[in-house]
Amino acid sequence: MRWWLPIRRGGGLGVAAIAYITIDYIREISPLWHSRLQPVLWSCLSLIVLARIFTYRHWSSEFRAAIPFVASIFFLLSALLFEALSVRSVTAVLGLDWHRTTAPLPDTGQWLLLALNEKLPQAVVDILRAHVVGLHHFLMLFIMLGFSVLFDSVKAPGFGLGARYLFTLAIGRLLRVISFASTILPSARPWCAAARFQVPGHPHRWAQKYYVPYASDANAIRQLLNKDFAYANPGESLGDYRPDWSFMSFLIDFLRPTPGEGSSWLHLLKKAGGGCNDLLYSGHMLVAVLTAMAWTEAYGGLSSALVWLLVLHSAQREIRERHHYSVDCIVAIYVGILLWKMTGFIWSSQNATRLKRLSKLDKIQGKLIQAAKDSDIEQVQKLLDEVELGSQESKGGKASKVMWLFPLVTTISTFTIIIMAFTLTSDG
Repeated sequence: MRWWLPIRRGGGLGVAAIAYITIDYIREISPLWHSRLQPVLWSCLSLIVLARIFTYRHWSSEFRAAIPFVASIFFLLSALLFEALSVRSVTAVLGLDWHRTTAPLPDTGQWLLLALNEKLPQAVVDILRAHVVGLHHFLMLFIMLGFSVLFDSVKAPGFGLGARYLFTLAIGRLLRVISFASTILPSARPWCAAARFQVPGHPHRWAQKYYVPYASDANAIRQLLNKDFAYANPGESLGDYRPDWSFMSFLIDFLRPTPGEGSSWLHLLKKAGGGCNDLLYSGHMLVAVLTAMAWTEAYGGLSSALVWLLVLHSAQREIRERHHYSVDCIVAIYVGILLWKMTGFIWSSQNATRLKRLSKLDKIQGKLIQAAKDSDIEQVQKLLDEVELGSQESKGGKASKVMWLFPLVTTISTFTIIIMAFTLTSDG
């Protein structure tokens, strides 16, 4: 009897996700009640997970998926390091004066939201303005989705799902760097750079030669097109502060440190999060869309529709609050969808399970035929149960000890990483 499965799949994880979002939003209404309820929720969820780790049936497949998962983590960290370097570079290359004087691009999406504020009921506008979800919410929703393999709500292995998510996210971040570094766009918040960064007031020497003489003179641009050569004399080039960064000194031309913050290149990268010119496309929206795609494929149901509603709410807030232009959110949505579809070879809730069952059926085909000939219903049922559980390695000697130790180490390590990510970083 499996009649209860749709109820469990449609309710348990969805209820936990709604409870998490609701209790976390209470911090906006009553910080006191939030401080009381949040520890209770996390304690309950953690105890439920710990109670299931030693009865989970797919640790062998998790063990095989652990290496791709760890490799995906390092790939993502490398992509984020490259992104941080590029964010600082494109923020600093044109200098602080450019950020102060360059007007934001016209954005029809922002105009539409302002127009809707005048037409919609105030209650609806308040809901659209509310800080319901942020980046850390979507990350936590995915973590909850990954842990739900312990309850057979999501097809195993959970590490396979995690590897696909992290690998896709890393590819998306690299494509994002290529996009925003190719053409530097002005921020929708002109005051941002002066408030957050210490960068030289003047452009980099490359921009002084190839951009400044032609930035505002249509005739100069026309001649540049005809000659296809930087013909203007930029005058004496303004130099930059050059600290002693030893073997990392090649980064000076990209990071452009100032005397007040140039003691360490790593210090500059830590401050680079977010940037202060428009970064096409939105990194926040990429995370949100990948979480929604993972949720839809792995779990489905009404809760996935709720996650997509949260994605749309987050997108209009990004535009409304001028963290991004409308094009950044639109591009992030379809890039995230396409990238997730392209990385199905790493983990798939349908194909991987079907192929595993077919492989197992091939192995036991002879035994199954013989049991059917003998009318041994119990043996047939036993063999089919083996197919349902998947291939299980014999647990003896050292393998048995590893399979007992692996769940405990995995769970403790994951909890530790999650706590560090949400306490030592900004917004997850």
